[in-house]
Amino acid sequence: MTQDTATAADPDLFGAALWMLGAVVSFSTMAVAGREVFKELDVYQLMFYRSAISFSLVLMFAAFSKGGLGQFHSRRIGLHIVRNMFHLVGQFGWFFALALIPLAQLFALEFTTPLWIAALAPLLLGERLSKMRLAAIAMGFVGVLVVLRPGLVEISLGAIVMLIGAMGFAGSLMATKRLTVTERPLTVIFYMALIQTPVGLLLAINNLNWPSLVTGLWLILVAILGFTAHFCIVRAFSLADAIVVAPLDFLRLPIIAVVGILMYGEPLELWVFAGGALILLGNYGNLLVERRKP
Repeated sequence: MTQDTATAADPDLFGAALWMLGAVVSFSTMAVAGREVFKELDVYQLMFYRSAISFSLVLMFAAFSKGGLGQFHSRRIGLHIVRNMFHLVGQFGWFFALALIPLAQLFALEFTTPLWIAALAPLLLGERLSKMRLAAIAMGFVGVLVVLRPGLVEISLGAIVMLIGAMGFAGSLMATKRLTVTERPLTVIFYMALIQTPVGLLLAINNLNWPSLVTGLWLILVAILGFTAHFCIVRAFSLADAIVVAPLDFLRLPIIAVVGILMYGEPLELWVFAGGALILLGNYGNLLVERRKP
């Protein structure tokens, strides 16, 4: 029996919910840590130090594990480079917007990543765009309009950059889907750090400052939480079907809204929750379409 069959037949809903809660806590705490870093460093420095710390952690793992750096051998360097160029766009968009827009709006717009995948997959992966999938995508992007309310309020630069970042994450995930056919997850992480560290250095070199001890600790926390968030998501999806697990990710929105209110005095905007719910429904519709594939 395969893992997928086992998951479908006997899902561990409680276990999946706990892992998703871990992802929610990781993402929320990373947002707070990122804002603390911005008190001293800019977005380019944050991205460089985060990649450098991640690269150091991967090298330490390789040094104490069987196979050393040889275990990261790959014949798909070109696809790794493409993936990381997309991921850099996504990462820059997320951290840039983090400093400019309310946390709840940031997370709601980040939820559009699966919608961009569904919209771009027919062009980049040759997948068929069915009427049901088109309707789901449309519902999700109506949610974006509800969140941003163009014409009623001014659309901020941070919101625009986050939407571009979501497209970057979409391209990164599509490349990851192809890479994981032949590459181990740790190999993907290794090349992410290997490629993004020198690129981050080039972007930050003109204004690179050595962080203080406190900021350095926040940077280490950002790097660690980025790993734990994605690890928790992978574990959750291994325990239960995506149709069950994905909606749990929506818990990020109310939780981060509370964090924004308590820590930064951000307003509680019902428009963000209404639009976020539509984006979630669009994503859920895409999952239903995916599940019906023969």
